[in-house]
Amino acid sequence: MALAVDLVEDSPYRFRIPPRAPMRVPGVVFASRDLLADAEQSLEQVANVATLPGIVGASYAMPDVHWGYGFPIGGVAATDVAQGGVVSPGGVGFDISCGVRLLAADADGRQFQPALPAVMDGLDRAVPRGAGPGGVWRLTGPGQLERILYGGSRYAVEEGHGEERDLIRCEDGGAVGDADAAQVSARARERGLAQVGSLGSANHFLEVQQVAEVYDETVAAAFGLFLGQVCVMIHCGSRGLGHQICTDHVRAMDRAMARYGITVPDRQLACTPVDSPQGRDYLGAMAAAANYGRANRQLLSHAARGVFRRAAGTRLSLVYDVSHNLAKIETHEVGGRRRRLCVHRKGATRAFPPGHPELPADVREFGQPVLIPGTMGTASYVLTGVPGGDAFFSTCHGAGRVLSRHRAARTVTGRELRARLEASGIAVRPKSWRGLAEETPEAYKDVSAVVAASEGAGLCRTVARLVPLGVVKG
Repeated sequence: MALAVDLVEDSPYRFRIPPRAPMRVPGVVFASRDLLADAEQSLEQVANVATLPGIVGASYAMPDVHWGYGFPIGGVAATDVAQGGVVSPGGVGFDISCGVRLLAADADGRQFQPALPAVMDGLDRAVPRGAGPGGVWRLTGPGQLERILYGGSRYAVEEGHGEERDLIRCEDGGAVGDADAAQVSARARERGLAQVGSLGSANHFLEVQQVAEVYDETVAAAFGLFLGQVCVMIHCGSRGLGHQICTDHVRAMDRAMARYGITVPDRQLACTPVDSPQGRDYLGAMAAAANYGRANRQLLSHAARGVFRRAAGTRLSLVYDVSHNLAKIETHEVGGRRRRLCVHRKGATRAFPPGHPELPADVREFGQPVLIPGTMGTASYVLTGVPGGDAFFSTCHGAGRVLSRHRAARTVTGRELRARLEASGIAVRPKSWRGLAEETPEAYKDVSAVVAASEGAGLCRTVARLVPLGVVKG
C-alpha cells in the first residue's frame, strides 16, 4: 500500500517528503516543479523506499524520476551494512548495469560528414539488436560465458576486442571484483549465452554524435573532447541475463523476508540484509551481470571501431563507461563518521568528485566523467562530479520517460518519425518501425531541463553538449 506524500520545497531544485511512519528517513527530490508535474506515483515510491531497514540519510530522487519496479527510476538509497541494512533488487532494476559508454573520434564533423552514410550503413549491419538472440561474439560454450561473468571488459580486451585504455577509462577497471557466477541460474546463463555484444531493444541505442558546445575546455580536454568532434555513445545493459537474475533473486528474497522480520509497503521492494545469505547471493550474481554488461558495451565498441576505421578512416578512443543501474558497497560519511554502505542507484549515475581515489589518474583532478544520453533528436551531455555532491555522489541518468511505450506509439508512426528526424539531418537505422515509434522524443522529459536541475541542485557540473548525427535503434 502506497504511503501518502506531502512535498515541501526547501530550496530551488530541492524538495522534501517529511517522514511519517513507517518511513525511517525523509524523501529528498532534486527537481524543478515542471519536472515533477506528473510524478505522483514515483514520489509515492520515494516514500516507500524510505521504509527500508538500515536506510541512512534520505530516500533520494533525481530530476528524471519516474515510476519503476519497487524503486522509482531515478532513485538512490544507501543502507548501513553494519546496522542490518538491506539490499533490494528493485533498487537496481531488471537491466542490471545498464549504462553508457562514450567514444571520441580523431575527426571533427566537417571531415567526417562525407563518410556518415557509409558509417551508418556499416553500423546497421554490424550492431546486433532487438529483443531476441544475436551478438557480436558467438561464444563457443559456457566456459567463455563464465569468464565474461568474472572478467567483464577485461576478458573481452584480453581476447582482442579492445585496448588497454578501455579498462583504464571504465568504471571498476572494466570488471567488478566480487562477482559470484555460482549464483547465476541456468536459465539466466541460457539467456545470456547468445546475446553478448548486442544492443537489445526499447530505449537502448548506438548514436553517432558531434560535440556542439563545450562549457569547460580544460575538463573537456582532459576527458578527450573538443568542439566539433565526432563521438559514439552506446546505451545498453546486461540483456536477458540481467533480467533473469533480478527475477530469480526477487523471488528468493520475497520468500525470505519474514525470516528476518522485514515488512515493506510494496512487495516489489523485496529485500534481505546485505550480510544475509540471500543478500550476498544477490550481490554476487548482480556483479556477474554487471561484468556481462561491461563486456557487452566493450564488444559493441569494438564493432563500431571496425566500421569507423573501414568507412571513415578514423579511430575511436574511450572517454568513459559508467553504469546507472547498480548497487555497490561504498564508504561514505554519514552523521560525522565513515560508514560502509550499500548504495543503490537505479536510473542514477555515480558522480565522484575531483580527487576521488577510485577515478583514473588522468582525470582524477577534474572529477568523474558522467554521461547523460538524450533521446533521438535531442542533445546528450557530458558532466563531471563535484565536491560535496549529495545523494552519495549521484546524479541523473537521462531524460526520464513521461509516456508509456504504447501511448508513445499512438502519437506517431515509425516511418513518420524517421522522416522527421532525417529532415533535421539525423540518419536513422531502426530494427523495427514500432520500436522506433515507442522511443519518440516526445515520450521523454526535456533532457536539458533535467541536466539544468541536476547542476542547480549541486549534484554535478556540465562539461559538454553533444547532438546526434545518426542513430542505430533496437
